[in-house]
Amino acid sequence: MDHTGTADLTEVTAGTYEIDATRSVATYAGKHMFGLGTVSAELNVTGGEIRVAESETGCRVHATIDAASFTSDNARRDRDVTENFLQVATHPDIVFSSSAVRRVGDRLLVEGTVTAHAHTVPVEVTVHSIESEGETIHIHAGASRLDRFAFGITNGRGMVGRFLDLELDVVAVRGPVRR
Repeated sequence: MDHTGTADLTEVTAGTYEIDATRSVATYAGKHMFGLGTVSAELNVTGGEIRVAESETGCRVHATIDAASFTSDNARRDRDVTENFLQVATHPDIVFSSSAVRRVGDRLLVEGTVTAHAHTVPVEVTVHSIESEGETIHIHAGASRLDRFAFGITNGRGMVGRFLDLELDVVAVRGPVRR
């Protein structure tokens, strides 16, 4: 998808938006095989809430990702990642909670924490674009160089890269999502 919108909240109506899980996705990219290849996968965003205020300082985000939904082009890898790395039987969710939203130049940054694998780590998410249409907003954002070791996921050294990138395509609807 081409994200030509801007990271500008002035066109978004203030209010509480519920994340539409049927139209939202997180995309993972990380290195493997001693850095020689890139693994791409998708994870389901299962829900959450975006609170838009009149100013960035009053905005908040809370989102949940289903760790067991890790899907790449390799079923064996998917099973290995979900069972041995993410350990989804014990840690089924990946949760982002914002603590601040601020503008730096032309960028909108969302500071917060990600809780995964029983570890909570500070994260900064860059909003690439926000598109508003009626009661619906579409946000494209990303977090780069997340350190899996910080989340206590240290197995697979050498075979699995230490750092990963997440891109988020989130659709949210003002008020409750109609299913």
